[in-house]
Amino acid sequence: MRELLRIPGGKQTALTSYDPAGTPGGPRTKAEGVAATARTGERLAGLQERLWAAGSAGDRRRVLLILQGMDTSGKGGTVKHVIGALNPAGCRVRAFAAPTPEELAHPFLWRIMKALPQPGEIGIFDRSQYEDVLIARVRELVPAGQIGRRYGHINRFEKSLADDGVTVLKCFLHISYEQQKRRLLARLDNPDKHWKFSPGDIEDRALWPAYQEAYEIALDRCSTEEAPWYVVPADRKWYRNWAVGTLLLDHLEDIDPQYPKADFDVAASRKRLLAT
Repeated sequence: MRELLRIPGGKQTALTSYDPAGTPGGPRTKAEGVAATARTGERLAGLQERLWAAGSAGDRRRVLLILQGMDTSGKGGTVKHVIGALNPAGCRVRAFAAPTPEELAHPFLWRIMKALPQPGEIGIFDRSQYEDVLIARVRELVPAGQIGRRYGHINRFEKSLADDGVTVLKCFLHISYEQQKRRLLARLDNPDKHWKFSPGDIEDRALWPAYQEAYEIALDRCSTEEAPWYVVPADRKWYRNWAVGTLLLDHLEDIDPQYPKADFDVAASRKRLLAT
């Protein structure tokens, strides 16, 4: 899966070459995909418990899953269906909205650093530091030269995370313009979903080409050996969930966390317990 979805190095990214409704390497049908995602969830839960246990014994390794994508691409849905299978005690989920006045008073990575996972945890970012080279670029919130320098800041930051035992997994949830319209209409047609809709979503659709270009630049400049980008087709929710879950599973299997060995005399403790 990593080879299928990873942004290739050495060439310019063109999002038009990726099919948002595609299912590369995935199950053939929705039913098969949902079943496969459930099986993946069981394996993820076991590995997460081992990672959490290893962290309690001093293993500094942890995972940071970054989810980026246009509105309705399914960042929250991915958290619900993939991370929902895990023990919340070992997860740290953070959704990044517009910066607060306090956050704006600091360098742009300040709020990101405060939300990083601790050893043994899986951190999940719904949006991330990339907002500061995406919306900031499209909306011209900061000078162009400052945006250009931020890519380098991000790459150095992510390398420092990798050097400190963080596995950085970055997924761009790739949705089509037409599918986004259908999902926004579904929100408008369901009163229970109105809280998820903003008139600004329509304004952002008018800027779709600019956002696509901003994503292409970010994917090109910030897909590194330490923290590569993966393009996940997101028109089919079941495939999106399966693909992200599979990528997370692959990375956790690479880490291969182990339960720590007992630092006490197990036999003696068992004997004492039986005597009570």
